[in-house]
Amino acid sequence: MTVRTYRESVKTQGEAEVLDITPLAQKALGKSALQNGVLNAFVPGSTAAITTIEFESGAVHDLRAAIERIAPRAIHYEHDKRWGDMNGYSHVRAALMKPGLAIPFEGGELLLGTWQQLVLVDFDNRPRDREVIFQLVGE
Repeated sequence: MTVRTYRESVKTQGEAEVLDITPLAQKALGKSALQNGVLNAFVPGSTAAITTIEFESGAVHDLRAAIERIAPRAIHYEHDKRWGDMNGYSHVRAALMKPGLAIPFEGGELLLGTWQQLVLVDFDNRPRDREVIFQLVGE
């Protein structure tokens, strides 16, 4: 069994921006030369998340609208009261969606569905320089 770790920098705009990071994951898998195993994608920090979606404008719009309904920006958050950075909603959204995801791979290919892409969602209230960590475990 072999473990390989790769880091990629991603510039984001925040405000629930959804970015397709599938090419970055595929790049990491290609560099690793591993054929079978699991790729873990992880974003450090407490205001961003990683998930999968069909990365097209309608589905992205629907995801962003659902997130707004679940954890609205314009309500009271104790975090805002305590820290004054007005991004309490960002922390709640990221906690609900999670910072990482595991994707199996076989024959050197990610086992994503036909219309499924790996995405980073940045919930913060400002642009950020994010790091995405890809850790692959396999053979």
